[in-house]
Amino acid sequence: MLPWKRLLRPLTALLLTGALALAPTATATAAPQAPTAPSSGWNDYSCTPSAAHPRPVVLVHGTFGNSVDNWLGLAPYLTRRGYCVFSLDYGRLPGVPFFHGLGPIGRSAEQLDGFVDKVLAATGAGEVDVVGHSQGGMMPRHYLKFLGGAAEVNALVGIAPDNHGTTLSGLTGLLPYFPGAKDLLTTATPGLADQIAGSPFLTRLNEGGDTVPGVTYTVIATRYDQVVTPYRSQFLDGPNVRNVLLQDLCPVDLSEHVAIGLFDRIAFHEVANALDPARAKPTTCASAFS
Repeated sequence: MLPWKRLLRPLTALLLTGALALAPTATATAAPQAPTAPSSGWNDYSCTPSAAHPRPVVLVHGTFGNSVDNWLGLAPYLTRRGYCVFSLDYGRLPGVPFFHGLGPIGRSAEQLDGFVDKVLAATGAGEVDVVGHSQGGMMPRHYLKFLGGAAEVNALVGIAPDNHGTTLSGLTGLLPYFPGAKDLLTTATPGLADQIAGSPFLTRLNEGGDTVPGVTYTVIATRYDQVVTPYRSQFLDGPNVRNVLLQDLCPVDLSEHVAIGLFDRIAFHEVANALDPARAKPTTCASAFS
């Protein structure tokens, strides 16, 4: 066996481990199809936005996630606070059930565009707020910048978003040493290839600035993120941007990439502040019990 082929096996294992770490909702047994959200609670198309919360909230899952499992913590948290909350599945690959966000990110942004139109039509609202985890916090920026989303979105809140891509703790830097590995990744799972730091998709997305006028941006990151690395690459530059490091709010919060999106109530409290800044309350360690 050639030496590079001998090395390919451990590298493949490492890449698969990194890819699975991107999965905020991976389970031991894949269901035949993604479950649907409860008819009461979120994804209730009869929900009428209130005067206090006039904008519906659209939740955008991360890579390998889906519209339900990624939001079993945050969606009820927001609905209990009076928001109309909706979530979508995007980036499905043929023959791959349950685990989504693997298709080309530009196409996924088109799916988000159509979903927002559906939510606006159902609720009668003029704008939505978007909250996304991981890829779901970055992908909407394509919709805002290239698909007219800035006219339909008031705020984008990214929880551990890979706004400038990821190195997967240096693993992506090994790809050039293994002929065909990057091409295979691009062909089989283009949504993963698009998230590698320096990819053509991210280069185009970030050219000319990180933000667009008319939208407010919040990034909530954790220094213990093992998937989007380095963690500060998540932060945005530009007007109307607030970059938040979880440990600046609560130094003992140990959440990593998955936990910050699934069940970290300190992060959830900061999401609520971003959605309603006029009524924002300081986020501290005690916010975990609010």
